[in-house]
Amino acid sequence: AAKDLGLQLSVLQDGGARVVSEGRTQYFALHGKTGHLVTAERIDREQLCRLVEKCVLRCELIVEGEM
Repeated sequence: AAKDLGLQLSVLQDGGARVVSEGRTQYFALHGKTGHLVTAERIDREQLCRLVEKCVLRCELIVEGEM
């Protein structure tokens, strides 16, 4: 959640923070009212990691402005 990172909800509501996933599909987002990390797209393990036992989705949190 945003509070775990010390971010104010106003940063999220102003669009100053976003989650970026690898590739074209953005699987995660920050909920603007709560600051919780939520799924933004359906995640299909069979499609993403067909032959891999351990399936990992990496993403980055980008914060613009001061923290």
